[in-house]
Amino acid sequence: MARRAVDLAVAAGAVIVLAPLMLLIAIAIKLDSAGPVLYSQLRVGRQGRPFRVHKFRSMLLDADRRGAPLTGRDDPRITRLGRVLRPLRFDELPQLFNVLRGDMSLVGPRPELPSIVDRYTSEERQVLGVRPGLVGPTQLAWLDESERYPEGADPVEHYVAHVLPQKLRSDLEYLRTRSPLSDIWCLMRVPPALVTNWLRRRRIQRLARTP
Repeated sequence: MARRAVDLAVAAGAVIVLAPLMLLIAIAIKLDSAGPVLYSQLRVGRQGRPFRVHKFRSMLLDADRRGAPLTGRDDPRITRLGRVLRPLRFDELPQLFNVLRGDMSLVGPRPELPSIVDRYTSEERQVLGVRPGLVGPTQLAWLDESERYPEGADPVEHYVAHVLPQKLRSDLEYLRTRSPLSDIWCLMRVPPALVTNWLRRRRIQRLARTP
C-alpha cells in the first residue's frame, strides 16, 4: 500500500511538472510526421494481466505492419523526432498515466509483449508477481539495447535468445533485493543515465559522419 501511495504521489507530481514538455512533444510529433500523437501496445502486467502501455509515437504510421515488433539499430521506421525522443526515453512519458491507473509502478521489471512472455520459464514468470515498472535497474543497464543487436539479425529472435535471459536474471535479482531505498536510488540514477546515453549516441553519430 505504501509503494502504491508513493507511485501515485510521484507520478501525479511528474505529470504536472512535465505537462508543458509533453505538450511540446505532442505538437512536434504532429509537425514531424503523419499519424496520431500516441501509440499503444499490448503488454503483460502483474499476475499475467494484459494492459495497454502508452507512448509518444516515435515511428512511422503503421510501423507494426512494416516490420518486427522490436527495433534494432538504425531501424528505418523511426521518425526524425523519434531519434531524439527514444535515447532520452521521452517517448515513454505517457506511461506516467499507466502508473496512475495502476497498470505499472514507477520502479520494477519492464513489461513485455504477450508473445515474449509466453516463452518465459516457470522461474522467469516470477517477475509477473509485481507491477511492471516505468524504470528499473535492468532498464538502466540496457539503455543502449538496440545498438547491441548484430547488424542483419532478426530483432525478435536475437532478443529472445541473447537479451531476454540476461534481463530476466537481472529482474529476478532486483525482486530479491528490492527495498524503498533501492527504488529511490534507481529513480535518482535515471536523469544522469539518460543524459549520458544521449551524449554517447550523439558522439557516435558525429564519428560516423566524419570522413
